[in-house]
Amino acid sequence: MTGHDHGPEHDHAGDSRPGGHAGHSHGVAADADRRWLAIALGLIGGFMAVEVVIGVLAQSLALISDAAHMLTDAVSIVLALIAMRLAARPARGGFTYGLKRAEILSAQANGLTLLLLAVWLAYEAVRRLIEPPAVEGGLVLVTALAGIVVNVAAAWCISKANRTSLAVEGAYQHILNDLFAFIGTAVAGLIVLTTGFRQADSIASLVVVVLMVKAGYGLVRESGRIFLEAAPAHMDPDAVGDRLAGHPPVTEVHDLHIWTITSGQAALSAHVLVEPAGDCHAVRRDLERLLAKEYGITHTTLQVDHVQEALLSVGRAGEDPEPGDPHCADAHGPVHRAGPHDH
Repeated sequence: MTGHDHGPEHDHAGDSRPGGHAGHSHGVAADADRRWLAIALGLIGGFMAVEVVIGVLAQSLALISDAAHMLTDAVSIVLALIAMRLAARPARGGFTYGLKRAEILSAQANGLTLLLLAVWLAYEAVRRLIEPPAVEGGLVLVTALAGIVVNVAAAWCISKANRTSLAVEGAYQHILNDLFAFIGTAVAGLIVLTTGFRQADSIASLVVVVLMVKAGYGLVRESGRIFLEAAPAHMDPDAVGDRLAGHPPVTEVHDLHIWTITSGQAALSAHVLVEPAGDCHAVRRDLERLLAKEYGITHTTLQVDHVQEALLSVGRAGEDPEPGDPHCADAHGPVHRAGPHDH
């Protein structure tokens, strides 16, 4: 018997992940979230245009690199807004999950852009370390201080939105990194202004590069895990399987799959065998409640059957099934049973 959790009680209101934000649904924001993101976008975009002009006039790579970083911030916010629109569309046609992974695509694109910009800025910073141009330290300092104010305001706006979305969280982290970068640029401008040490500007740029690589790698890694159907980083599938198998009258759990549809929306499917006298419907309901309460997994598809002699021959992935066994001829992953066993 197969259980599907399409009932009205399936509201996904909570998020049990570490650092999760209860009350938001599946990382998809409402109109209020879009409004906060739009305000942050206006702040970032306006200041970025001014900073590019000042950076060119002051011959400051630190300011130009900060502006490049702000460009990725603006792009990440735009992509987050687009992803919210797409993710809110209902599932239809061949898109049985809807377009919920649009935000993951935007996060990955944003991460790759950060990494590519970091390579270019690193090259320019090293070149200017060798042959430092004249830098207007006072102009750099004033602009960086203004950038700190703008980034604090933008970070506050995005913090009011739904950060369970990987795209929104990515934009938030980018703006925080940009804030730290502006602090470094302000220090560099002060050093140039007071000591004439022009290389300080390039050194500040390299600090920005490090922050960009860190943020870009994190976004590519997290979005890559989702595209590769990996289990959520904080969740051990073997531990989940053992927990299900230890729930009486369950005798075995196999073909266990845990993956992430989109930010904060984990899903699970498994084949569960119960004792001949067990109530399959009751077991399914119990396991669904257990998964929701202990792991925050509310999207579940559990195939629950009574154990039979033939079904006991199910083995590990890659092993040949017993002759005449018509079930699970190609079992995926380890078999979980009560008591000590290998994974």
